[in-house]
Parts: sequence; C-alpha cells; structure tokens
Amino acid sequence: MCGLAGTARWGGGELPAAADSLLRRMTRTIAHRGPDETEFFRSGPVGLGFVRLSLVDPEGGGQPLSTEDGSLVLIANGEIYNHRELAAGLPAGTRLRTGSDCEVLLHLYRRDGLSFLDRVRGMFSVVLWDRDRGRLVFARDRFGIKPLYFHANRDRVVFSSEIKALFEDPDCPRELDWERALSDQQMTGNLVLDDAPPHAWFKDIELAPAASILTFDLVSGERRSHRYWSFPEFDGSRTGSESDLVRSYAEALAASVRDCQMADVEIGLFLSGGIDSAAVAALAGIKPRTFTALNGSTLENRDAEWAHRTAAGLGLVNHQVLQDTAAVPGTEEWKRHLWQMETPLAGPETYYKYELYRHVGAHAPEIKAMLLGGGSDEFNGGYSSSLAGGGDWSDFVANTGRMGVRWDQQRRPELGAWWDQPGLPLVRAEALRAAAGGSRPDAYEMLFRTKYRDVQLYNCWHEDRTAAGNGIEARVPFLDHRLVEIVAAVPQALRPALIWDKQILRRGLAGVLPDEVVNRPKIPFFYGSGVAHTYRAFARMLGQQGGLLLEEALSGPGARQYLDADNIRAMVRRIENDPRSGYVEFPLRAVNLGLLESMAADLPQPLVSAPGAAIPRAVPITDWDRQAAEITALVVRRPAVDPQAVLARAEELLLLRSPDEPTTWYLAVEGSIEYVVDESEEPDWIPLLQALDGVRPLADVVSALGLELKPFEPLLAEALEAGLLLPAAGTP
Repeated sequence: MCGLAGTARWGGGELPAAADSLLRRMTRTIAHRGPDETEFFRSGPVGLGFVRLSLVDPEGGGQPLSTEDGSLVLIANGEIYNHRELAAGLPAGTRLRTGSDCEVLLHLYRRDGLSFLDRVRGMFSVVLWDRDRGRLVFARDRFGIKPLYFHANRDRVVFSSEIKALFEDPDCPRELDWERALSDQQMTGNLVLDDAPPHAWFKDIELAPAASILTFDLVSGERRSHRYWSFPEFDGSRTGSESDLVRSYAEALAASVRDCQMADVEIGLFLSGGIDSAAVAALAGIKPRTFTALNGSTLENRDAEWAHRTAAGLGLVNHQVLQDTAAVPGTEEWKRHLWQMETPLAGPETYYKYELYRHVGAHAPEIKAMLLGGGSDEFNGGYSSSLAGGGDWSDFVANTGRMGVRWDQQRRPELGAWWDQPGLPLVRAEALRAAAGGSRPDAYEMLFRTKYRDVQLYNCWHEDRTAAGNGIEARVPFLDHRLVEIVAAVPQALRPALIWDKQILRRGLAGVLPDEVVNRPKIPFFYGSGVAHTYRAFARMLGQQGGLLLEEALSGPGARQYLDADNIRAMVRRIENDPRSGYVEFPLRAVNLGLLESMAADLPQPLVSAPGAAIPRAVPITDWDRQAAEITALVVRRPAVDPQAVLARAEELLLLRSPDEPTTWYLAVEGSIEYVVDESEEPDWIPLLQALDGVRPLADVVSALGLELKPFEPLLAEALEAGLLLPAAGTP
C-alpha cells in the first residue's frame, strides 16, 4: 500500500515553483497510506509525490523508479505478483536497479509500449512519465483494486490515490454530484442490472478506469484510452467435466493465494465464519495470524464463533476484536471515518473493518498486509440463492431475467409499464428488449457485469481505504482474472451444479476444509439474526448530541435542495426505538452525502494528525463452548434497569393470547409477531408487562405484583434495548 500524488502541466512547459507546495500538501493529505517514506520528483511539466508502505525490498525499493537514462519515471501503488517471471523474460542485458516488484514495469513499457500490462498479474495503480514522448500514463489493475483519481482543467491535470488530495489544488472543484449519487444503484439498492462505469461521487473528478491505460499528450493535451483486458463474456465456452472445472478453479485459487503472500514482511488474514476467508486461510503457504470482528451481530449470527472454530481447526492464531453493543461511533469519529472512506456508501461494514485494521496497526504493527476473502460472492454465484427468493436454480434464472427486464424498462419506460402488472406482464420480454435496443448481454452475464461494477465502486474502494487509513495493504486472492475467466466459461448445462451457492468453490475445498465449514450457509457479515444490534448502534450515532451529525449533514445547500430533513430525523428516531423498523443504511447514506458536502467545502485536517478513538481490544478465547457465557456478557451490553424508572409499553406493542394455546402469548410490533412467550416457563412476565402503566416506578409495580425485581432484570433490559419498553413521557 502506497500513495500517489502529482500534477502535470499542458503545453510541455516547466511547472511553476508553486507546484512544490501543492505536492507537499497532497502527499501530506495521503500520508496515512505510506508511513515509511516520502519522496518527490519534479522535472519539466511533471511533478510527482510518493508515500511508501514498504512490503517488498524495504531497504532498496523506494520510488519514484526510473530507467538509467531518466527517460522513464514511474510511481506505483500495489504489487506485481509475477514480477520475477516477467523480469526473467526481459531482453538480455536489462539491469534492474532495485529489488522492487514494480521496477519491471518500466522495462516492460520500454519494450512493449501500451501492451506492457498484458501479462502482468497483480493489483496496482501506476503513473508513468515518458519524457521522450511527452506522455503521461495512468494505468490500473483489472479489477480496480488500487485507486487513481484525477481532475483535468485547461491548465493542468492533478492526480492522486485519494480524492481528498485533489482538493488541495485550489483550482479543483469540490462539488458533490447529488443527482448521480442519489440515483446510483449502489445507493438505492434497487434490483436492477447496471454495468455503467464507476464514478467518483464528486463533479469533475474522474476515476481512471480499471483494466485500462490512459495516456495524456502533455503538449497537445490529447487523451487516449487503451483497454488491455476485457471482462469476459459469460458464454460457457469451456469444455470438460464438472470435476475438471472444479479442479481448475481450485488450482487457480491456490496459485492466487500464493501470489498474494508475496512480501518481505508479515501478512495477516481477516477471518470470518464463511468459506471464502477460510479457503484463503487453508491455502496459505505461510500460516497467517487471523483477526475477526466480534460484535453483537457476529455473535448472534455465529460468524465470530465459526471463525474461531475454523482457525482452531487449521492451527491458526485467531484474535477476536471486540466491539460491544454499547459502543457507538462518536460524532467526530464518524466524520473522520467518512472522510477516510470518501464515499456515501460508508456504513457498518466499512466501520467494523476499519476498527479491525486499527487493532492490527496498534497491536501487531509488524503486519503490513492483510489477506481477505472478498470478491468470492460476486463472481462465484454467492448471491444465487438469495436472488432465487427461497427457490432453486430455475428461480434464480427467472429472477435474474426480471432484473434484466428492469434495465430495458429504464430505456423504454412507456413500454415498461406493461411489466408493472403484479406477476402478469402483458408484453413479452423479448419485445421489450428489442424496443430498448436489444444491445445488452443476456441477464446472466449482465448480473456478473453488475458485480464487476460493484466491486470497483464499493468492495475494492472500501477495502482500500479501511486498510490504507491504518498504513496496511489489503490483498484479495479472489480478484484474480484467471478465476473469473474460469467461472465465465462454465457451460450453461453445468451452471446449476457449479455456480449455484458457490459450488465450484465449495467442491474445490472439499477435503481441504472440514465439511461443516465447506457447507456452512452464506451469512452476510453483520446481517442475520443479530442485525438489530448494529442498526441500533448506528441510529444512536446519528441521534447523539442532539442529532449533531444529522443537523450538520442537513445544513448544506445540496442537502437542503435534495433531502427531506424532517423525514430523515423521524426515520432515525424510529430505527433507534425499534431497530427492526427499517434499514439504517438508507438514512445513513443520505447523511453521508450531506457530511461529504460539508467537509469538501471546509477541508478537515490531514488524517495522520487527526485524533482517533480508543483502539478496540481483542478477547482471548481458547474454548468457545466453555467461554460462551463470558463472551456474551462482554459483547452484549444491555441498558441498566433502574428500579425508580417509570416505564410504559411502546405504542406499537400488542400483547396477544393464543386462542388455541392458553399459556402462549404473542408480542406483536406494528402488526408483526416478534416474540412468543410461554407462561408455563415465564409465568410472571406477561402480568409484569401488562402492569407497566407509565405512572408508577418500576419497583412499585413489581412490589404490587408480589415479585422480586432481580429475576426480571435481563428480560427488562432486553425489552428496553429492543424498544418494547420506553421511559414514560416526561421522565428522563
């Protein structure tokens, strides 16, 4: 992980002296990406800044890198995994001056021109200055794992690994693109297929495209784009049996994991309870230390527990990093996190991962890179069962087809209305597609193209920022083009057997991982049965200090134009009182937009100098079963029960006795049954709930029923946390 910054002047003339100050400000803004070294280069129309996190050749691999004659100068962020193989194929007499994995790119470019990346495997963003041709070159890896942004105006181009560094140029716009953000499929969550190019959320800020090389002629200002890899067509062109495809995939994954362990420093691994990170752990040649998020959600959905069990089974050290249910990100803490992420999609997932990296950075600073299981779901069929809506492969195919139709509807909305009839479309899908132009790929391929966009705009984006914000590099073995090309070539007849529920991966790991890990159903991180813990924490974050974050977010000109402030406030209050009542991501994304607008207008101090919150600690766990009660007590921090509190039932709560089973009661919230109480097991709980009238103190209510308070404290705390019980109006 490193950070790139720079500027280049059109016309080929010398940069003015003021460029030095700009480069210093830009590199200071991204200093968190490279804590080991800072270097500058300025010659003619080009100025470069580089901050280094040294993973390969720590002593001699500094940048910028250049050819002996100085005609080519390069700065790069990332890793070239097959650099030794590539170096072996260079012309006789080529002399590499460092042990850096990136130096080979200079010589490949000199030999192959714009074909220099065709055989490169790795993750990278590259800026290369070709002095003799007066050409500035930008390039990124096939999946856009490493970022590169730029702004071009009539005088110059400025570029950097993060958007915030561009804002150090006073001529660079800082205007949030509200309309584009609010309509983006990643923001809305609409089930549509969208392979539009990723964007940068801010107007006139461009994201160098993945799998592409951009060239700028600094004399004429002409820009050209060359695509060196194309996302595959999912044409099912592969021949061979199921077992051949499974074996090929497993071998390619093992090779990718080996590639991603290329370093001269220690590499760790973020381990969840699913098969993806478990597969990386099992295939790792050098066994990594592992780290897992332990919070209310991952406790209740058992993700943390399964991570512990997987690590134990593989003989790996596992650190369970605690974020208890009472922990709420502070106002300034969230703004700092959002500014690091610089995307409105920042949310619980990005925050929990960022906290994991903070723990590693503080407690294991010798670990400078982290292996991840990300990218598997997107390209192995990880969303097939959820898109099937509880059905099978045929339902997945049918529902994916409907998503394709929605894409056509967007192009021809006047015809799309015929598809709005509930369950009974009256116009054939083929006719609608033809009317819409008929140019898109089939829906199955479009789904994967949508996921290709998703990993660039969300997955790779936030994995980069959460790691870089702590001076660590994220490595993603599943984002290897060889793996995606194998999946793309699976014949249509074999897709139900291999793509459904990631069977190509699961079968490839059979015998490598225990069966219970191989076959464990997909659990999306903090979602599932414990999601209410996460939603409550983030709703409280938005409501703290009198709604300070909310009010700042809603105060800007764009927020006043586009957001309904009263409704956002009401939604946050509702989720805080009842976390099951909605998705906290929606109001949070709206708030993020407003905060980004505010911070772009008044730039925060560089992240390396901004104060941070307390570092999360790890919980020592040796035997989950034996320590289960202790772990739960550490994670689930329920509100204290005050005997003098005056409590009342929430208006939405109804107590209903079963007509068929007299000892069974249902607790319904807004018409939906949420809890079942058996009076034979808890004979006094329903009478206590009925007696809470919002007038008498809790102790008096309990005493009048002839009961003791102590046995009811856990149930009362849970009811308070869930919003089933509330302080009576007028009480603190």
